[in-house]
Amino acid sequence: MVSVLGNGVYTPLNYFFLALTLAAFVVEAWAFVDAIVRPKAAFAAAAAMGDNAAQRLTKQWWLIILGVAFVLGLYSAAYGGGVGFLSILAFVAAAIYLLGVRPKVREYTKRGSRSSSGPYGPW
Repeated sequence: MVSVLGNGVYTPLNYFFLALTLAAFVVEAWAFVDAIVRPKAAFAAAAAMGDNAAQRLTKQWWLIILGVAFVLGLYSAAYGGGVGFLSILAFVAAAIYLLGVRPKVREYTKRGSRSSSGPYGPW
C-alpha cells in the first residue's frame, strides 16, 4: 500500500507539500470545468480579439491542455503529494487559462447572454 505522504514520516514539510498539491489540483479542476462549460463561440471571439498566443487557442486545444493538467494534478494529489516538474507545468497551464483566457471568454459570455434588460437598460 502506498502512503500519500511517501515513506510514512509525518513532518510539517510533508503536510505543506500535500496542501500545496491539493490546492494546485483544485485550481486545475476549476480551470478544466470552466473550459468545459464555456461555449465554443466564446473561445472563437476571444481568439479574434486576443493579443497573445494563449488567447488564440481554440476550445478543443484548451480542453486537451487542461484535461492533461487535470489528470497530472489528480495523480500528484492521489499518489505523490510531491511537486514535480510536470505538476508545476500543469498548474501553470491552469493559471494561464484562469488569468489570461477566462476573462476574455467570460466577457463574451456576458455580452452574448440574454438578460431581462431592454435596449436602453433594465426593464
